[in-house]
Amino acid sequence: MKRYLLSLFTLLLPILTFAQESTSEKFDRVFKEYTGWFVEGIFYEIPFSDDYRIPWVLIVLIGGALFFTFYFKFINFTGFRTALLVVKGKYEDIEKHGADTLYGDMTHNEEHNIIETLRDDSVHGEVSHFQALTAALSATVGLGNIAGVAVALSIGGPGATFWMIVAGLLGMASKFAECTLGVKYRDVGEDGTVYGGPMYYLTKGFAEKGMKPLGKVLAVVFAIFVVGGSFGGGNMFQANQAAAQFTKLFNLQSDNAGMYFGFIMAALVAVVIIGGIKRIASVTEKVVPFMAGIYVLASLIILGANWHLIDDAFGLIYEGAFSGLGIAGGLVGVMIQGIRRGAFSNEAGVGSAAIAHSAVRTKYPASEGIVALLEPFVDTVVICTMTALVIVITNFDGAFMEYGVPIKEGVELTATAFDSVIPHFSIILTIAVILFAFSTMVSWSYYGMQGWVFLFGKGKKTDLIYKILFLFFVIVGSSISLGAVIDFSDAMIFAMVVPNIIGVVVLSPIIRKELKKYMRAITVKEDALEEGAEDLTKHM
Repeated sequence: MKRYLLSLFTLLLPILTFAQESTSEKFDRVFKEYTGWFVEGIFYEIPFSDDYRIPWVLIVLIGGALFFTFYFKFINFTGFRTALLVVKGKYEDIEKHGADTLYGDMTHNEEHNIIETLRDDSVHGEVSHFQALTAALSATVGLGNIAGVAVALSIGGPGATFWMIVAGLLGMASKFAECTLGVKYRDVGEDGTVYGGPMYYLTKGFAEKGMKPLGKVLAVVFAIFVVGGSFGGGNMFQANQAAAQFTKLFNLQSDNAGMYFGFIMAALVAVVIIGGIKRIASVTEKVVPFMAGIYVLASLIILGANWHLIDDAFGLIYEGAFSGLGIAGGLVGVMIQGIRRGAFSNEAGVGSAAIAHSAVRTKYPASEGIVALLEPFVDTVVICTMTALVIVITNFDGAFMEYGVPIKEGVELTATAFDSVIPHFSIILTIAVILFAFSTMVSWSYYGMQGWVFLFGKGKKTDLIYKILFLFFVIVGSSISLGAVIDFSDAMIFAMVVPNIIGVVVLSPIIRKELKKYMRAITVKEDALEEGAEDLTKHM
């Protein structure tokens, strides 16, 4: 493996140097000519008012989230406490052995499909609930939380924050639904490697309902989109933004600075992704809490220093959310910007997170669905809201942002907001950006590889080819202009919404059965322990 990677880097050096010097803009222009139709189709905007139009894919995302919220009886709220307990490991015993084995539950878990999808009863996944959560969070918590929020506020004003929170709360139900299916219909290879995600629940779930051909088509379409998205939005865009922030901070003037940064980033990514989901999870469970902790701590410091302005900030957010004063498109414009940023940030409904969550160790699919609903809450309701509050509070005097005037460089604006209270915090923010980009690339490499394997088969050679290609695009992303390429890859990521939402809606009755089964297992355990029954896991 090391020999292959070294050879790859050696071959790429002269190619990328040439590309950076002479063909970057030309490549971007030609690429746009051939792919522009696809981008325009995915992000086609339906007129919503005289001043604002809304992408149809956003309507599908929010429509699906509303359906899941009502269909599962507000699981995004009623399941929150249970989710925290599951992550803490309170129900690890029944997830490992089954409530029927430990406490005599007559609802035998072994009679259901989850066990049939596994190689044998001793294999229940590869990672813990916490590791699966952080692996998925690492793909969603990123530049969108830092730069995307600033962009949304510049267009929609403070009121966009309210609708961003609404999108996050609704997205919790979507994450629950798709991640439950990810575990329900996963495959396990002979070596214990887990293969899961929309490709598998579209294929198996639709086959159970007598719609095998449609399920197969949707699965293949999704797999193609997730591979393309992993190379672009989940890779090149992240590498490009991290390289740009790094070279800007240290004022590196060399034309090849971005490329050299790309080689270093690719080498670090290679070390992680070669180890598969176990290595990825072991890294993300450390990196994600660390980088999120730094960012949240800095936000809390600023909010603490300006605690007397927090209520005014929320007042401005609330007023703007329902008035839209001074913003083009009024109330509708504010609502669209907030919901769009929230939905795009947490990726609820896209189906990507179901791939990471499918590798969890459990016998009950709904247990991981419940854990997954925490993801949009952390990503959007907590981190995005903190970013918004910092910007609103530090911009009360309009020092660096005029609401209603769109900006392009969101990271720079967020850095300005933080620097106004914590001098030179932009240095730490640059580190956070690089860590965010790194963790996103690592997780998206796993997503893309699962789609690649679904299309081209399982095996070491198949894995190696994908990983080499992925590392190649890390370097490319750091080296060239990516305007049209990123537009196309982002379109591929959100094109995943279509087959995924169709599949999850059709399979919703199965999700509800799995939820009832898991909640029944929890009740059986708690009732048994209240009656003085001994926890059998102590003797296993």
